[in-house]
Parts: sequence; C-alpha cells; structure tokens
Amino acid sequence: MNRNPLTLFTGVVLVIIFVLLLFTFQVRQTEVAVVTTFGRYSKSITSPGFNLKWPWPIQRVYKFENRTQSFEKKFEQTQTGDSRIILITVYAGWKISDPQKFLIRFDGDPLRAEQSLENLIRNAQNSVIGRHQFGDLVSPNPADLKFDQVEKEMLVEVKDTANKEYGIDITLLGIKQLGLPESITTKVFERMKEERARLVTKFNSEGEEQATIIRAEANRKRQEILSKAEAESLVIMGQGEAEASKSMRVFEQNRELAVFLLQLNALEQSLKERATLILDAQSAPFNMLNGVSAENTKSKSGQ
Repeated sequence: MNRNPLTLFTGVVLVIIFVLLLFTFQVRQTEVAVVTTFGRYSKSITSPGFNLKWPWPIQRVYKFENRTQSFEKKFEQTQTGDSRIILITVYAGWKISDPQKFLIRFDGDPLRAEQSLENLIRNAQNSVIGRHQFGDLVSPNPADLKFDQVEKEMLVEVKDTANKEYGIDITLLGIKQLGLPESITTKVFERMKEERARLVTKFNSEGEEQATIIRAEANRKRQEILSKAEAESLVIMGQGEAEASKSMRVFEQNRELAVFLLQLNALEQSLKERATLILDAQSAPFNMLNGVSAENTKSKSGQ
C-alpha cells in the first residue's frame, strides 16, 4: 500500500509538535515559573526561554506574572497618636520575589495574595499612624507634614514580612487619599481659621511695628532737614542784615540820595508790567516823571 509522502511528513511534524508540547515549555520575559514533580516543588525558573519537563501527571508547570502589580485599599478608618480619627487610602506595588513561597502560600492565586497583603498593610498602617500626631498628616503649614516619613515607616513594617512569609517584594507603598470624618471636619476648619487669624494678627502687628519705625525715621529726617534749613536761613538773614546795615550807613550820609533810590525802585516795580494807573502826578514816586517830561520838552525845543 503506497503512502503519500506529504501525509507522512505532516504526520511527523504533528508528532514532533505534540512531543514538544508534552516535554517543553516556554517562560516569557514577563513571567516566572515553578515546576513541581508529583505535586512537590522541584525548581523555579526566573529566566526567559524554553525548558524541558516531563509530561503531566509527572510534572506540572505554574507560571506567574513577574511585573510589578498594583494594589489599592479602600478608605479605612484609623487613629493618630493624639486620638484623632482619620480616613486613609493606601496603595502598594508588588512583585513575586520567591516563586516557591508564593506557590506554596497562595497556590499561585494573586487574589489570595492581595487579601493577605491587605491585612499586612492594614496592621502596618494602624501601627505607624498611631505613632504620629494629627498635625503630621493635616496642617496648614506644608513644612509640618511628614507624609514621606510615614510612608517610609509603613514600607519598612511590611517589606520583610512580605518577603519572608509570602515570597512577595513590595516595591512601593504610599498614601493616596486622606480624609476626615464629618464629625471632626468642622473642628479642623475652625482650627485652621484660628491659625489663619493668629497669623493675620501677627502680620498686622509686625506691619504696625515696621510702620512706626518708618514714620519715626521719616520724622527724624524731616526734623534734620528743617533744622538745617532754619540754620541756613538764619545765616542768610544775618548776611542780609549785615548788608542792610552797610546800606543804611551810606543812606544816613546822604538822605536825599536814599529817598531818590527808594522812589526810583518803587517806580520801576510799578511799571514793570503793562498797567494803567490814574494817580495824582505829585504823588511819590510818580512826581519824578514831571521832571522827565520837562527835560524832554526842552530838548525837543532846542532841536
């Protein structure tokens, strides 16, 4: 009986594929694997590639996700060191560090692993926050907050236990949300208002103090300027009086010259701007113009 070569080749290929499926398995870059023999742990494989195995029921391969997985708790109520009630949500990132422990402890089920992590994180959360004051988590002054320190202490509390007992490495742990029960929210806001009012009073007092200093300095400089100006005015007045005394001595020697100069100055001041004056021609100092007119008349007739 003749057999088709193509049929034989196809059959051989299928047999090879079936054998490979039975005796080999692949571990991807994002996976770790655990091999058991007759239900007992045999070896862990953390490097990607193809590996050999005996077919089931002799050996069985368990594959787990090797990438960091996120876990987030719901809002839970806890108490601070000064007996304040707060609501908190914590998140964590974890990955499998020991596939053997993970398989034995949780039978390879990530949901069971997260349930155990939730209890572990809750205990650490309550323990760490119970050592801190309410002001470390809620404060109008950012410098008083200690979120980083609280998160670091919580991570230290759970990391070793998770590694040793669960075969899980918690890579990060932090506080996502922080809330207050309605019963104490009003008290917190009132406390914040009082703190703001205290700061306002402090700043107003400092402002008044600075304003007083500035006003005092301005008054001092003003007094200095006035004193200096008064001193200079006294010097100028003294110089003027001295010059006036000299002029008076000259005028006393020739009273007619003094009267003439004073009338001439008055006349010059009154005629400095354009103006119309109706006055007696004999009134001083305008009587000086009478002589000027007569001289002008004589000069014109002489010509």
